[in-house]
Amino acid sequence: MKGNEFIKRLRKLAKQQGLSFEWHPDMGKGSHGVIFFGDQSTIVRNPKDELKTGTYHAMLKQLGIRESDIL
Repeated sequence: MKGNEFIKRLRKLAKQQGLSFEWHPDMGKGSHGVIFFGDQSTIVRNPKDELKTGTYHAMLKQLGIRESDIL
């Protein structure tokens, strides 16, 4: 999954669950950006690139959601 797709799915999940969602591409260093999902946050590296499996699972863990929630 690409970073942009991940952001899109998180935005949809936040809307369904009534949580706040914010994407700040300017808060990261270089091509990194920050996602605020409810009261949790994580960093997304270049949204145009494919997310590596370990990075993807770590981001889900940081946000407190399961993979099945966004698929």
